[in-house]
Amino acid sequence: MIKRWIGSLLLLALAAGAIAAEPPRMSIVIDDLGQNLSQDRRVLGLPGPVTLAIMPDTLHGAILAREAHKAGRTVILHLPMDPAGGPFAWHPELSAEERLKRLENALATVPYVSGVNNHEGSRMTADRPAMSQLMQTLQAKSLFFLDSRTSAATVAAAEAQKIGLASLSRDVFLDNVNQPDAIAAQLQEGVRLARKQGTAVLIGHPRPATLSVLERELPKLIASGIEIVDVEQMIALRSNKAMAGHGKNGVYR
Repeated sequence: MIKRWIGSLLLLALAAGAIAAEPPRMSIVIDDLGQNLSQDRRVLGLPGPVTLAIMPDTLHGAILAREAHKAGRTVILHLPMDPAGGPFAWHPELSAEERLKRLENALATVPYVSGVNNHEGSRMTADRPAMSQLMQTLQAKSLFFLDSRTSAATVAAAEAQKIGLASLSRDVFLDNVNQPDAIAAQLQEGVRLARKQGTAVLIGHPRPATLSVLERELPKLIASGIEIVDVEQMIALRSNKAMAGHGKNGVYR
């Protein structure tokens, strides 16, 4: 009788543990926004708290940022970095003062910004002094940083981690290949990672193929138990720690 009672308690404990188990979680960020308002508004219609990364000084960026804020979505500045060009782009050869001026000007064009991620930046994000400057500036402004990881040589997230800046890194690019089947496969790669490591951060672009795949597949993923979370919640979940693909023992390389 006692053995049966103990066995029943163990089964109940296992069941409670299964119920309490955390679901796989994904964050989705859509970059390059602000250039095509009708297309960009499709992002606001996606299920879940998809984050909008808006380019500075685009024709529709400020309008979209206001609409996103009203809809309760997180807005981040998509800051151009070398090899990207333009008046806001960061380049290694610029002075620290000029880089700071460009950041201030870029932030002034996009309202309701909670954080920053890099647009391109394969050369710039490998520049440790510049990334240190950026992270210290964002810390002072209470803004977080998302490392798009456009290069394996990036030190951006590592510099953020050094000073305890709220930050995280991208795991999967959805649409390096702009074909529906390829995008769907990358989305499933995000699901695989989320199931393996608990979380996954995905970045895509407001291309018709990408948006169509997300519109079709996200409701299915949510129904299957995948939870779509805001990037700020993802930062809390990861506690600024690197995933295995980006570092060892939670420390960015």
